[in-house]
Amino acid sequence: MTVTDSATLPNGVDIAAIREARSLMTDSPELADFQFRATNQWVEGVQSRTSFETFYGAGDEQRHRQVFTFDADHPELFAAPDNGPTPVEFVLHALASCLTAGIASIAAHRGITLHRVTSTVEGDIDLLGLMGIDSGVRNGYSAIRVSFELAGDAPAEELDKLVAQSTRRSAVYDVVTNGVPVDINVKAA
Repeated sequence: MTVTDSATLPNGVDIAAIREARSLMTDSPELADFQFRATNQWVEGVQSRTSFETFYGAGDEQRHRQVFTFDADHPELFAAPDNGPTPVEFVLHALASCLTAGIASIAAHRGITLHRVTSTVEGDIDLLGLMGIDSGVRNGYSAIRVSFELAGDAPAEELDKLVAQSTRRSAVYDVVTNGVPVDINVKAA
């Protein structure tokens, strides 16, 4: 697929390409089977580095245009050098960016020009569980809140509908709110 100059697209979203992909996947559902991959390596202390390079989709192996690499660490408060966001902060990033991408795409599909989309995502976590102090406290977030501010060429109720539709279609929202089975395997090196 050819990438079009985003300046000529509504909200920078290539709706024609999305519609074409949707049509292809409707006709050939096997093209919708994707597998995304991340490779993580310990750096030192509690810091690690994750890379994203290849994935499977549209019936074949795919490659990002470049390798994307992100470091995760812990703050100095936890006797760490703070060389990156914590892993639980990446969950907030994933949720915000997935919802925002959906909003932009849905707005373009509906012919709504966006001028600004910002969000604040907050997650509450009680470290008594994570630190093994209280087994009755869950290890992860107990609550997550997302607050959006949208400006666009549509009434407020139409902008609200963009967020609602994005929430219904967000893969990350689905993972966070419904969970997913995780299979962990260990191989000694």
